[in-house]
Formats: sequence, C-alpha cells, structure tokens
Amino acid sequence: MTKKPYISPSFSYVPLEETLQVEQKRKQLFIGIPKETSFQENRIALTPEAVSVLVNNGHQVAVEHCAGEGSFYFDSDYNEAGAKIVYDKADVYKATTIIKSAPISDEEALLLQPNQVVFSPIHLPMLKAEILELLLAKRIIAIAFESIRDDVGTLPIVRSMSEIAGNYSILIAARYLGNTDNGKGVLLGGISGVPPTRVLILGAGVVGESAARAAFGLGASVKVFDNSIYRLMRLQNNIGRRCFTSVLEPVTLAEELQNCDVAVGALKPINGITPMVVTQQMVSNMKAGSVIIDVSIDRGGCFETSRITSHEKPIYKVYDVIHYCVPNIASAVSRTASRAISNVLMPLLQQCTEMGGVEEIITEKSGIRKGVYVYKGRITSAPIAKRFNLKYTDLDLLLATHS
Repeated sequence: MTKKPYISPSFSYVPLEETLQVEQKRKQLFIGIPKETSFQENRIALTPEAVSVLVNNGHQVAVEHCAGEGSFYFDSDYNEAGAKIVYDKADVYKATTIIKSAPISDEEALLLQPNQVVFSPIHLPMLKAEILELLLAKRIIAIAFESIRDDVGTLPIVRSMSEIAGNYSILIAARYLGNTDNGKGVLLGGISGVPPTRVLILGAGVVGESAARAAFGLGASVKVFDNSIYRLMRLQNNIGRRCFTSVLEPVTLAEELQNCDVAVGALKPINGITPMVVTQQMVSNMKAGSVIIDVSIDRGGCFETSRITSHEKPIYKVYDVIHYCVPNIASAVSRTASRAISNVLMPLLQQCTEMGGVEEIITEKSGIRKGVYVYKGRITSAPIAKRFNLKYTDLDLLLATHS
C-alpha cells in the first residue's frame, strides 16, 4: 500500500529574488578609416572582414574612397561589409575614433576634431613638434598601436610585422641575387652539386629568427650574430636545428662578411637607435654582387653604408654591394600586413564596446595604456616628452587622480 505524502502545517514557500547579471553599458563606436597618402603606406588597418564584424555589432564605420586599394581591398568590399564610403577626407575625420596604418601627417593633424581617439603607428624620428602641439591642443587620445601589449605582455603588431620583415627580407635577397635585377645570377639556396648560398643575419630576435627560418627553408647556409646568448639559444631551439651562432665579435664578423652572399641587418635598437656594427671597411671587403638587406634602417641601420631608400627606388650600390634599405618593408606585402594588424585591432575595438568605451579600456587594461602617448592634453610617453623637452605625465597616476 502506497503511503500518502505528509505535508507539515509549518511548511511554507519562501519567495526568492531573481538574480540577474548586470551587464556593463555598451558603447558603440563611430570609426573613420582614411586613405593613407604618406610614408609609402599601402596597408589598411581594418580589412573588410573586420569591418563586417564591427558593423554587425552595432558600430558605424566610414571608409575613405580607395583607402584599401593598396592592399587590393576595394570600395565594393567595404560597402558590402556595411561601411559607408566617404569621398571627402574631412568627412572621415568627423568620426570619434580614427584608425590609421601610417603615422599622423601634417594635413591630418589639422583635420582632427577635439577629444577624438586616434589609433596609429608612431615613427619617433619623424614625429614633428607641430603635430604634437595640435594633438595636445585638441585634447586627443593618441594610441601608438605598435606599443600595445597583449595579456601576456608581448607586442602583437610588432611581432607580426617583424615576422613579415624577416621572411620577406630573404625573398628580397633572392630577387636581387638573380639576373632579372642585374644581380650576379645566384639562386638563393642551393641544388645538388652546388654549394648553398651563405646568409649572414645580424640579430636573433623575431626578425632574425624569421629570416633564418626562411633561408633554411630555401636551402641556404645560415650564420647568426647577436650579443645576447639567450636570444641565440632561443633561436636555435625555436628553429629546431643547429646553426652557426656567434656574439658580435668584430674580427669574426668581418671574416664572415667577406664570404657571405646575403647580409640581413635585424639588430634591436638600444635607446631607440640601432647599433652600427658593420663598418664601411667591412662592406668594402664583401664580395661584388652580394646583397645587404638592412631591416633596422628605420632606427639608423646596422651598416655604416646604409641610407634610407623607398619602394620606388629600393636599392643602390656601394663597393658593388647591393643595398636594400626600405624602412617599411611590411608595406610591400600590404594585404598580409593589413590582415595581421586587423586581427589585433578588431578584437580590441570590440572590447572597447564591452567595457563602455576607449577611456574605460585604457583604465582597465595596462597593455593598452602602454600605447597611449598623448591623453587629453598631456604627454604620457617619457621618450617623446624628453625628445621635445616637454612635461611628462605618468598615465597611471593621471587616471588614479581622476578615478
């Protein structure tokens, strides 16, 4: 026999309050992407795919006419992604957030609106005091995207551009060793019965490692110099094979330069300037027709004979040695570079929405603060303040006082 359930007279239902998650206030962005007309820039900071994601999440995006053509992204691509195509540059600068792939030019600084946010690279040697004064006067929040750090402390955009520069430097060398560009007719690498091409790399950082990997892949003999034993060990471990490595000792370096076919300069700058480790005398003893690719030219260069060239006229000869000294190598493969930059900036802009705006993400994330060099009328980058002899304000302290 089944027992009936017993209900105590003291039993009662106690209503509970429903707990709901309180979301942060989302803030939609008005993003402007201008066409780059300076610094030989072919990249665009947001691809159509990234724009589509942003538009579908409620953001407004204005793209200047032909802004992406240097990377083979066309107005129709951005229009289909939901962006508005703008034909007047001044209209692009009515956006609250400007995204650029080249540093701010004189013309663009005049077009900036008060209290705007600007994401762009910054080339400290080319930064002008007049541009800095305008940024301060208009209380711009200026963020150098190459200085932004991710959650593990790395520089994602710098790393991507360094990988591109390292890989592409070997392809450039292969081109100028061939007869097509009046080289000496050497195949970079080697074939059965023919000794491999000798590649010397100065620097064991990301650029040097990528260059070594590409050269090994083509069958070249690779020798790497760096003053950091740790970086040399890391390079060998990452590549997964033994190769010639040495500290930067002048006698050994001079001997190896005499025998190499390609020399790649990829040393890290010290206090903003690349150490010049290859003298004019060393270059004069190199083989005729050999190729120098000075990736470090944007910070002075590793070779005494280096001087800045352009994508239109990329090479010159000194002592019959071909010199390639274009500072913005990544712009030569702009579509790949654009995708790499966009992969970093698009999620960052999405985080700005989720946290309530750009100012909020700057407050919350220390990695973003690393990229801020001007904040509402204050210089928050010590190197920039020192260079122009202006007052420096620590951004952490500034935000703490206004919190």
